Order: sequence, then structure tokens, then C-alpha cells
Amino acid sequence: MIFDKAYFDALRAVDTPSIANAIEVVLGKRQGDGFTRKTVLAANPSLAPICGYARTAKIKAAVPTTEKTEVIATRRMAYYEYMANSSEHSIAVIEDLDYPDCVGAYWGEVNTAVHKGFGLQGTLTNGVMRDLDAMAEGYQVIAGAIGPSHAFVRIKEIDTPVSLFGLTIHPGDMIHADKHGAVVIPKAAQAGLVEAIKKMIDREKIVLDAAKQPDFSFESFKQAWSEFEAQREK
Repeated sequence: MIFDKAYFDALRAVDTPSIANAIEVVLGKRQGDGFTRKTVLAANPSLAPICGYARTAKIKAAVPTTEKTEVIATRRMAYYEYMANSSEHSIAVIEDLDYPDCVGAYWGEVNTAVHKGFGLQGTLTNGVMRDLDAMAEGYQVIAGAIGPSHAFVRIKEIDTPVSLFGLTIHPGDMIHADKHGAVVIPKAAQAGLVEAIKKMIDREKIVLDAAKQPDFSFESFKQAWSEFEAQREK
């Protein structure tokens, strides 16, 4: 399936919890997986969510490498070429193999500028970020920690499945992420997701509007909830 800019704009217009709910609307059942299970940190919580296809890699930083310098340098350039050749709607998804004791910040002023220049929408990582006030404008990083040093950080693998915060992500998976965490949008839910978001917002509005009325009571809540349930069954 090929989705245009309007599709991704519609998904970025709502938060990640809303996407998680909308996936359930499309699939017709609740989900016990497909989402992160740990607390994340957003470099700039005021930015819109990021949504796109995963470009994956693994890094390590806690201890010095035993590999030759030229091997590390070649892999680094292969990583940047891989990211530069990503599709228009892509996200860098990076697993830090030192997790949960990550120490080396791969994301800061330089790498956010480079990846933004390559056209990526943002970054999801279980690793460390820094330079919060100097990151590329509008480029979101959803990370596991904040720290001052890059330590011995280097690329270990490119274009392989990764695991972040209890969520397994494969290259090419469609990801939605914000300050709440991230979800993988299953292929079976992608085509119907925009319509599901609209339905979900309309349903929730029934209860939310009732709750904002000055005469809101348990009886009016019951009535609103009954209407909400009726809409959910359609």
C-alpha cells in the first residue's frame, strides 16, 4: 500500500494513544502488544507526533570497541548512506545494545541536523540524547535517557530488527510515536486508520461534551455512555 502526504498528516494530527485506540477500532479487538511498555522522554514534548517507516540500526557505547578503526568507519558511512536513501516518510529507529544502562548519546546537535537534512521525520531510540537546546528545529527525538557524553558510541548493525522498550520493530514497519511512547501500525489496520480516527473522535465527543455541561450528573453520564456504546457497535 502506498500512502500520500495527506495520510501521514492525518496520523500526525493525533497523539499516539489515539492511534493505539484507532488500531483497535479497525481490527475490532483490543491489543496486548504492538506498543512500547516503558516510559520514554521527548526532546521537545510540544512537537507533533512522528509517523513513518522504520529505518533501523543498533549502536553500542559503554565500552571501547575491539574492532579495527576502518571497520567502524566503513559501517558508519554505510549507516549514513542507508538513512540518506530512506523514503519520504521515514523514522530512524535505533536500539542501544547497552540498554537499560545506556551511557553514550548518539542524538544531539549534529545527528539531528544530518538526519533532518536527509529528510527523516524524527528518531525513536531507547538510548541517550543530549544538546536538547541545540537540536535541529522541528526534529523530534523520542529516547530513553538524557546524558552529556557520547562515550564510545558506534554503529553495530544496520537494517535489522530492533527491540525498544519491549517493542520489536522491523525495517519498514509503520511507526507512530510521541511523548507517550510508540506503536507499530499493523498492515491490516493501515488502510482504514484515518476513517477509524474520525469515528473514534466522534464517539468520544459524546461523553466529553456531556461531561463539560454544568448540569452533568450520573444520570446524564449513563445516557451519554449508552449513546457512546451504541456508536461503538456500528
